[in-house]
Amino acid sequence: MAGIYVHIPFCKTICNYCDFYSITGNNYKERFIQSVIREAELRADYLSGEKVETIYFGGGTPSVLKASELSLILEGLYRFFDIIELPEITVELNPDDIDLVYLKELKKAGFNRLSFGVQSWNDEVLKILGRRHNSNQSEEALVNSEKADFENISVDLIYGIPGFNYKSWEKDLEKTFRYNIKHLSAYHLTIERGTLFSRMKKAGKLNEINEEESNELYNLLIEKAKENEFIHYEISNFAKEGWFSKHNSNYWKQIPYIGLGPSAHSYDKVSRQWNISDVGKYISAIEKDRLFFRKEELDLKKRFNEYIMTSLRTIWGIDLEYVEQNFEKEVYDYLINLSRKFIDYGLMRTDGKTMQLTNTGKMISDNIISELMMVD
Repeated sequence: MAGIYVHIPFCKTICNYCDFYSITGNNYKERFIQSVIREAELRADYLSGEKVETIYFGGGTPSVLKASELSLILEGLYRFFDIIELPEITVELNPDDIDLVYLKELKKAGFNRLSFGVQSWNDEVLKILGRRHNSNQSEEALVNSEKADFENISVDLIYGIPGFNYKSWEKDLEKTFRYNIKHLSAYHLTIERGTLFSRMKKAGKLNEINEEESNELYNLLIEKAKENEFIHYEISNFAKEGWFSKHNSNYWKQIPYIGLGPSAHSYDKVSRQWNISDVGKYISAIEKDRLFFRKEELDLKKRFNEYIMTSLRTIWGIDLEYVEQNFEKEVYDYLINLSRKFIDYGLMRTDGKTMQLTNTGKMISDNIISELMMVD
């Protein structure tokens, strides 16, 4: 079953590490809400009548919008798509944007999964990252979420911040697992082009931590998650049994989805397309009943590369029968032959039916995935 992603591009401030498309200010807010609903109507046939199992509001900062405004968009999705009876409906929230009333309104509107951008419990780290909230606000947000009867709660953390290494990361993990969360997404800091951190690095004011330190932090993450009975189901994602993110799992399993809003991506198994990363131009196009996107058709090599890139990140790994049935024999043989060295080195494992990365392999996953990809 398919998924819907809605990109809310508004932020009160831009974090120092973030390279997702977003804008400060909300002058476009009312027109944007109507444009997203109109885009849903214009593209109602994109999923070819497939039932929708998951809906995800990301950003940007969805919680910049009022709960009633998020509800208005959700109502529009129900009008134009065939959504199952009990879908997973996620919304990303900043801890300082919400209170108990806001959360109760979300619950009433139909949202049933919350993803909090906590990032760290260290207020000094939060200032370095350029976050608006503090640790007390994160704690209040998680407590209020339970009071509002939300059970499916996820927390995002960032690690690998220069100057805040093992002990700081250990404290963040220990505090996170004290709360009744069901899911954890933990990302190593990467310095992306166009961010404030990128400019600081270029000026010699910020350096990424070394590989040995990164490996220690990642091993600690895996260890603490296991101690707290969280399953490591994707390189950066951990969850209690039965609480994996259905929406993100569907991305990794290459299930079709539609993306609505500026910069949002869509995938229908044979092509990818993405909306323009400009909220003003996006709204102007939609108001004229035009769609403003770029598109890439996926040939056999591209489809294989995407499959390797997504599946190898997960606990399910590469399904060899799927590769054999959906790609040419030459592609299957290429994979089998090339993967042998990684299996011999203890970076991958196989039972003859699937292939997965080992914990050691996960630390250099990008390199392994890159080597397994087919090039022209």
